[in-house]
Amino acid sequence: MSPIQRIRPAGLVRSPAFSHVAIVPPGATTVFVGGQNAVDANGSLVGAGDAAVQSARALQNAKTALAAGGATIGDVVQWTVLFVDGADSAAGYGAIAAELASEDPPLVTAAFVAGLGVPGALVEISAVAAVLPQAEGKP
Repeated sequence: MSPIQRIRPAGLVRSPAFSHVAIVPPGATTVFVGGQNAVDANGSLVGAGDAAVQSARALQNAKTALAAGGATIGDVVQWTVLFVDGADSAAGYGAIAAELASEDPPLVTAAFVAGLGVPGALVEISAVAAVLPQAEGKP
């Protein structure tokens, strides 16, 4: 099976942080991870008022969810990162950038929103991953 293609076409800004296009080959298993906030296993907010702490915890939660679907951070095709208006997005991204860095980066969508479903949450991270059959242990 051919690998997932992440493309940064000529004529579009070239960034080490994201690609513009991803092509997932037929036969890959798609894993969707819904928005993850900075909450612990009991649903309590972690890092109140701190975008860096919340980003790190939201990413940790996303990685846990990915693993439950048989995927890893390396299988992510697209991240969506939502920050509440006024949150320190530079600190938030700074807290997770090293884990998201890649020679072949996924697609990233980021936006500022008026609020999130978890009171006090400053960030929410969701993902779409694709696991190739070889990575699942299939022939």
